[in-house]
Amino acid sequence: MPRQSPSPVRMNSSRAGAVWVGVATGFLSGLFGVGGGILMVPCLVLLLGMDQRRAHGTSLGAMVLISASALGGFLLEGSVAWLPGLFIFAGSSVGVTVGTSLLNSVPIRMLRIGFALLLLATAARFLAVAPETDGHSDITVGLALAYVACGLATGLLSGTMGVGGGVIMIPAMILLFGFVDAAAKGTSLLVILPTSIIGTLRNRRGGNLDARTALVVGASGVASAFIGALGASELSPRLSAYLFAILLFVSAVQMLRHANDALPPAEAV
Repeated sequence: MPRQSPSPVRMNSSRAGAVWVGVATGFLSGLFGVGGGILMVPCLVLLLGMDQRRAHGTSLGAMVLISASALGGFLLEGSVAWLPGLFIFAGSSVGVTVGTSLLNSVPIRMLRIGFALLLLATAARFLAVAPETDGHSDITVGLALAYVACGLATGLLSGTMGVGGGVIMIPAMILLFGFVDAAAKGTSLLVILPTSIIGTLRNRRGGNLDARTALVVGASGVASAFIGALGASELSPRLSAYLFAILLFVSAVQMLRHANDALPPAEAV
């Protein structure tokens, strides 16, 4: 029998679902300075019926537009630390390459569980005492190396576990480097944008990208990401810390739920 094409009703439903996924994850990305993959990937799998491998690649593709829009909002607010972000990306670009190569030899389940526990501990730290900071320090050689090390760790975790860098970078920038809340979020997006471009190009070559869905999701999230970024500066540091702790907790639960899932290489979201 000839293969039946999807019905118009089903196609419209999928398109509408993609739009809502983009709007929701775009706002999350702008408000918290993260890529949004923790929410986007499950939505693509559960709502749109996309397989796991393709969902990771498509999510990363959608992040190009979403993170660019959210970054624009933080740039208007002057909440991006360019030099620290470039140092972090220098480490992350190396770390993600090494991390993806480790997928064949490292027990991913143990890494995911360990990372989930780290997220829970960080969330508890934010909930116990909301951090109060005065801003990051001027760049020194030692501090530059520390930023690169932070990026390297971020890239390694992203490459081996397929998670976005925001949930790693933002706590590190606030708790370790003294960033104020908005600057940490804006700088996180500065790193996420080029990372998502690199990952999308690799996923496109590997056939792990639904370009049409990525475009619909990404374009749908542009406006909400920009609005979320502008709204981020209006949140008090304490409220922002509490909300981010909830995001970390949800991310940790997601990680534990999918600890046994097979994750293909080069799909960091």
